[in-house]
Amino acid sequence: MTRFTRLALTASAVLLLPGAADVQGQHYALESAAGLELHDVTAEPATLDGKKGLRVTLSEETARRLERMTPEERAQLKQLARIEGLDFSNGIIEAEIAGAPEPGAFEGARGFVGIVFRLQDDNRTYDEFYLRPTNGRAEDQERRNHAVQYISSPDWPWFRLRKETPSKYEAYVDLVPGEWTKVKIEVRGAQARLYVHDNDQPTLIVNDVKSGPDANGAVALKIGPGTIAHFRNLTVERFSDEAR
Repeated sequence: MTRFTRLALTASAVLLLPGAADVQGQHYALESAAGLELHDVTAEPATLDGKKGLRVTLSEETARRLERMTPEERAQLKQLARIEGLDFSNGIIEAEIAGAPEPGAFEGARGFVGIVFRLQDDNRTYDEFYLRPTNGRAEDQERRNHAVQYISSPDWPWFRLRKETPSKYEAYVDLVPGEWTKVKIEVRGAQARLYVHDNDQPTLIVNDVKSGPDANGAVALKIGPGTIAHFRNLTVERFSDEAR
């Protein structure tokens, strides 16, 4: 299901660095669903731990259809909220996000929550960093090692990357389900870095972003199956070619 609105997000365009020609940014409070194009999800204002944001879950219509879907049909679900009118190629994306399995979720639910970038018009082709919050403090070390993930849809899903290049596109970071987590994504050409918890060093480095060095597209909020997610305080800074 798709819901579309032309209302602007709560956003302000600001020059974030002295080099005005190099970097320009926008801030999105994400305190309403205005300005979001919703695919298979619903979004509503919510407060988590005293902070206002958006609660994003699978839409009721999609949830009703889910049990009747074949595995192939389930794989086609988009489960994202696309930000209208935002074109991104290189720059920095920052946000506070939280994810936890919904009550009664299937055994493999991890509270999957992430940020999509360079999203194409088909809403299926994109790069993404996401968290698996229940893995952060798991007693199984292998699960801990899969706490954060890079993927590139549709050709490079997590299971292909894990099979062909084990550990290269995943890493450990301390996570707690249902708690706000600060993330920062820095993209420069074919390199992308994920920073978590305001750490100075990246948690995960990808030196061969699958969309290539020159791709561009939209930014979106993404959830995985069986997830209740929250998003707030999104900032997008776009680099000029010179700033790359």
